[in-house]
Amino acid sequence: MSNENEPLSPLSFDNEPIKPLSFDEGKNNGGDHFVPLAKTTSNEIKNKDSNFVFFFGTAESGKSVILSSMLYYLSSQVGVLRPKLGTPNTREAQVLLSDFFENIRQGILPSRTTRDQVTRLDLIFEPNNKSKKVTPINLTFLETSGENHYEIRRGGSYHSSIESYLNANIPLTFIIVTSYESAHKDDTLINEFLDELERKGKNLQSVNAILVVSKWDKSGRMDVASAEELDSFIEDRLSRTNQRINTYGLSKTYYTIGSVDNINGEEKISLLSLATAEVLSKWLYSSIVGVELDYEGTFWERIKFSFGS
Repeated sequence: MSNENEPLSPLSFDNEPIKPLSFDEGKNNGGDHFVPLAKTTSNEIKNKDSNFVFFFGTAESGKSVILSSMLYYLSSQVGVLRPKLGTPNTREAQVLLSDFFENIRQGILPSRTTRDQVTRLDLIFEPNNKSKKVTPINLTFLETSGENHYEIRRGGSYHSSIESYLNANIPLTFIIVTSYESAHKDDTLINEFLDELERKGKNLQSVNAILVVSKWDKSGRMDVASAEELDSFIEDRLSRTNQRINTYGLSKTYYTIGSVDNINGEEKISLLSLATAEVLSKWLYSSIVGVELDYEGTFWERIKFSFGS
């Protein structure tokens, strides 16, 4: 044990060759030894053969509700949605899907996402449309805690679990979520996120992104009276974001899960609506595939369908 009064001196390797730490040599001899740095585990994303969908939004903006209702719409109305076998989280995806579907039918809203980790769902969507042009696709949904998105304020950086996806060379679609009640608070942060994407080399003129104003039922309506109403809301509450949308031609829509009541301090769905889930799901599919999900088929396919084949 060294003398507590002994002055501290800077670490010096002198001219001796660097050697890995040896338990035999280093045991109780008080010598200075170099500890080799362990190689960092690769952050390379496995299973890149998919269409990745990244949700951006602050805490309680409604990201999990949008995700769960979209998945429910896709699997209950227009096709089959199942976990992709052989992915790192096949079992976890199955559990999460089961929870989503069971809860939404009981009016239970999804729980909040865990901070500092990416909830990743690797899925295969097989449309029930008979046209050969409406093909099955791989979809990988990525959801993160709203608290993590505050980290990019004033030039900050994301947690490494999120950075690895934003930096990867993968096809990414961005669903940018803000709520009817807090949109005016999110304007600056949304722009910082778009700035972050540009810093990472993503051209906003070609990026696949949509702004979603969630919890539209808080306005007193389940829909918008006209397209101008949504445009006016975004222009008033999200003026800078509105400029980015108009300049780069990004998409926009509103969203509601239906009627939500507060029962004993807990919000529950009293009337489930999938109308806006349909709109967003169809936008997502067509923006990736280039064909409408409800495409009626070619001329010959329509003739074939008419005969019930």
